[in-house]
Amino acid sequence: MGSFKGHALPGTLFLLVGLWHIWSTVVRYVSNPKSFRVRVWNPVPGFDGKLKYLELYVVAIGAFLDMCIELLYSTHLKFFVHGVLNPHHMNDFEHSGMLLMFFIFGIVCLLSEKTSFLRLPEGFLCLIAAAAFCAEYLLFYFHSTNHKGLEGYYHLLLVLLIGLCILTTVAGAIFPTSFPVDLCSGIAITLQGLWFYQTAFTLYGPMMPDGCQLKGNLISCHSTDSEIQGEFFANFQLFSMVLGVLVSTVASYVFAVSRHQGSESDIRSLQATRDGLYQD
Repeated sequence: MGSFKGHALPGTLFLLVGLWHIWSTVVRYVSNPKSFRVRVWNPVPGFDGKLKYLELYVVAIGAFLDMCIELLYSTHLKFFVHGVLNPHHMNDFEHSGMLLMFFIFGIVCLLSEKTSFLRLPEGFLCLIAAAAFCAEYLLFYFHSTNHKGLEGYYHLLLVLLIGLCILTTVAGAIFPTSFPVDLCSGIAITLQGLWFYQTAFTLYGPMMPDGCQLKGNLISCHSTDSEIQGEFFANFQLFSMVLGVLVSTVASYVFAVSRHQGSESDIRSLQATRDGLYQD
């Protein structure tokens, strides 16, 4: 069983990274479509110092802090009971393993970019990111078999979104010049972050469907009809998120195109002015 904070924190990380990935992909493609390449992470333009790697710092530090919460705070350092792993905190151990994979991804990318002894191609970094998503997929897949009813359904939809992250990330390594693949990767990560938030607000917040309630560590519904209505509500929520992200992506593309065309017009006018001065 999770909690509101336990879903909101990873949701925030995925949402920030996903939105930044969408915007950066659109800007890079609009700026120069012929030289476009898939990137598993995107530097902050205009900064040559530490801020250039802000996304990687968010991934590595965010995963590390969340891992410390799961492994140190949630377990109260009671790792073993009678010589074996504490059975009451197996859920925390599983989450820690998943977060460790994302931490490793962030560290490997930083080492690849900032050092000379670990230069890895972008396709290899895509596969490392895919491995992290695979660890997350396996974790929540087996969680979904343990979580029943409405809670299990929300986790099932989350598993589908994580699977989409895996597919798009692997496709980025196979098709390194594909703009749709890179854009879909950002969309999938964004949807995953939004769904973490939606799960938090629905199962542990004020959006619990009518006829269902949180009792202790379990979510129970008064009847089968109430549970089915809750699942229909989840489908509507996911559809609304997909529609919202797609509309936002199109809007960002239109804005980036208009901005790029404006900058091109400024360049042409400056060149025309310079040519006129030279002719005089």
